[in-house]
Amino acid sequence: MGASGLVGEQFLKILDEQAFPMQELRLFASSRSAGKTILFQNQPLLIEELTETTFQTNAFDVALFSAGGDVSKHFAPLAKQSGALVIDNSSAWRMDPHVPLVVPEVNPEDIFLHQGIIANPNCSTIQAVVALKAVHVLFGLERITYATYQAVSGSGYKGILDLERNEQGLDSQFYPHPIQHNIIPQIDSFLDTFETGEERKMRQETKKILHLHDAYIHATCIRVPVVNGHTVVVHVQCKQPVNRIQIIAKWNQDSSIVYLETPNYPTPLQVSGQDKVYIGRLVVDPSDPTFISFITVADNIRKGAATNAIQIAQTYFSGGLR
Repeated sequence: MGASGLVGEQFLKILDEQAFPMQELRLFASSRSAGKTILFQNQPLLIEELTETTFQTNAFDVALFSAGGDVSKHFAPLAKQSGALVIDNSSAWRMDPHVPLVVPEVNPEDIFLHQGIIANPNCSTIQAVVALKAVHVLFGLERITYATYQAVSGSGYKGILDLERNEQGLDSQFYPHPIQHNIIPQIDSFLDTFETGEERKMRQETKKILHLHDAYIHATCIRVPVVNGHTVVVHVQCKQPVNRIQIIAKWNQDSSIVYLETPNYPTPLQVSGQDKVYIGRLVVDPSDPTFISFITVADNIRKGAATNAIQIAQTYFSGGLR
């Protein structure tokens, strides 16, 4: 669902790259895109309109949703009722207590608690918790403070087009300010707590994925004029003094992580088009060995969205746990 969107296109690319086993693949989107075709494995696939009758045939094993929260709220229950496993990329179901919120490298066991719907986390949350899992296992997590620097592709094609408009000397049509040569310290709308929706998502989702119900978590999310690849600065207060070598060793054991030791560090250009989470700039505070900081960088459309959802499906259908 949402086959014509930015994440939908990546779904198709990754399904092809990973030779995901399937007997049939069908594409759905709104009436605006219905009737168009998309090439998949050199074959044209017709985009169908998503309607009330789409799931009445009970023909689907898995339904990958990336068509926005309103669409997911309406159609995901219909897909679930038909017997399909729904993996949803919107924020619609993430905080539902009956819906697992999953990053397969972090909490794969939660996949098997599903009742027909599994939620894909926010793009910045995904890359952050992949790195935090090792710290949590080794030293415990007490306080986490995030600062994110998020690419315009996190807004879909609308964000990319706004950056292109600005580069041509035109005004933004989506963002509240120009994004070229600028940063915008607002992602999503402001809430009554004066944080934004994006910041609340990171806080709540981190707690749910890592089962950190008592931890203090705060986020500040900023949009930057980068096309693809999010950077998250992570500050962590641990429950015990930290051994830097142990954290690095734990990260290096994880095939989904690339750790770069200072003076090397990851950048968005370096990680674009990849599925791994890159980590760098690990610092243990000289005055407080329980306090550390590091950065994560990842492709927000792949690992931050499409790849993570497909990894959920792979883990579920293989029945495998790490």
